[in-house]
Amino acid sequence: MLLVQSTGSDEALRLNASNEKLSTNIKEIAGMDNKGNGSADTKNPVENGQLPDPAHWAVSDVVNYFKAAGFDEQACAFQDQEIDGKSLLLMTRNDVLTGLSIKLGPALKMYEYHVKPLQTQHLKKNTW
Repeated sequence: MLLVQSTGSDEALRLNASNEKLSTNIKEIAGMDNKGNGSADTKNPVENGQLPDPAHWAVSDVVNYFKAAGFDEQACAFQDQEIDGKSLLLMTRNDVLTGLSIKLGPALKMYEYHVKPLQTQHLKKNTW
């Protein structure tokens, strides 16, 4: 969770530090072990500064991604609903907001800042 006090340049430093931590956490899970359901069983490196294609993620990879992004409590909803990478890429805004039974605030952030960008990244990689 990001807590910012408005003290001029200190605020920018705190925001940068928080963004760097999130980036580092997400890069750590970029080497996720994919198991079962047709996923690769080797670790995927970060490709060109981006996460590997979520279409290859197992349920545990999706859960780990959201835990690393700071949604520890909400990540279990993906486990409970057995959301793997392919399912994640098919989720609509409404699915995330109502189908996972998580609070509205975190659900909005998860969709807008994580699910939607992952979907966009996947589409860009696979339309050429």
